[in-house]
Amino acid sequence: MINVKEILFILLFTYTFYTMAQPKDKHTDEVLQFEQQNQINSSAKNKKQIRQFLTEVRSGKNPDHAVLYMADTLLAHQLNAEAETTVKRTPQNYAEHIKEFLILYGDFHFEITELIAEDDRVYARWKQIGKHMATIEGHPATGKTIIEIASAVYRLENGKIKEYWIQIDRLGLEKQL
Repeated sequence: MINVKEILFILLFTYTFYTMAQPKDKHTDEVLQFEQQNQINSSAKNKKQIRQFLTEVRSGKNPDHAVLYMADTLLAHQLNAEAETTVKRTPQNYAEHIKEFLILYGDFHFEITELIAEDDRVYARWKQIGKHMATIEGHPATGKTIIEIASAVYRLENGKIKEYWIQIDRLGLEKQL
C-alpha cells in the first residue's frame, strides 16, 4: 500500500522531471536577452552622459553647458555627517556654482578617477587640483595648491541628470587651508 508521502513524492518528481524535459520558451529567452541588453545599453549611455557632463561642465571648461545635461529642476543631496541637506538646483544656478569654483580655485585641473554605471545611476569619483585663490570657509587666499576629492551618484531620467548625491572630503580640504 502506498502512503500519502510516497504519492506526493512521485507527483513532485514527475512534475519536476516533466518541466525540466520541456523545451524552453524561445520567446521568453529572447525577451530576457532583450531586457538585459537594453539595461546594458542604458547604463552605457548614462555613463557616457555623465562622463561628458563632468568633462565639459563640472571641470569648469563650459559651466553654461549644464543645460545640456541637467533637467530643468533637480535635487542635489549634499551628504555631510553633521547636516545632510537637499538643494533644488537648476542648470543656471549649477553653472554659477561652478563659476564660483573658478574664482576660489583658479583654472583648476579636474580628473575623473572612477565611473561606474548601473541602470539609471552613475557613480563618479574625481580629483580637483587648483590654487587657493579666494577666501574659502573663512580662510583667506594663500595661493597654495589645494586638492579636493569628491564623489557623487547621479540619477538620470530621460537622458538628463534629475538628482544627485554628493560627498566631498571636507576634512582633507580643511587641513589644506
